[in-house]
Amino acid sequence: MLINELKGNALDDFFQGILTLESIEECYAFFDDLCTVNEIKTLMQRFQVAKMLYNHKTYCEIEEEASASSATISRVKRSLYHGNDSYDVIFRRMQEQGDSSSE
Repeated sequence: MLINELKGNALDDFFQGILTLESIEECYAFFDDLCTVNEIKTLMQRFQVAKMLYNHKTYCEIEEEASASSATISRVKRSLYHGNDSYDVIFRRMQEQGDSSSE
């Protein structure tokens, strides 16, 4: 796990802070304060690519719909299928909560 290099009190504190967010509106406000627009776009695109891969979309479909390069798709695919299974956890939970956009 690459993030283990950063593991410690500061990262734990950061994640604990994120876990206190209670609504979409709070997430908008926090990430607007924390990140640049381009950083948010990058995170959003990777998440969108992961959802599309999870839902068995082709590289061509993903490139077109998400405007993602094949390199980005490949990087996300590696995390999706050979990472920590976090995407699977999130997408299953979203489906359980009735988020139709995760299907």
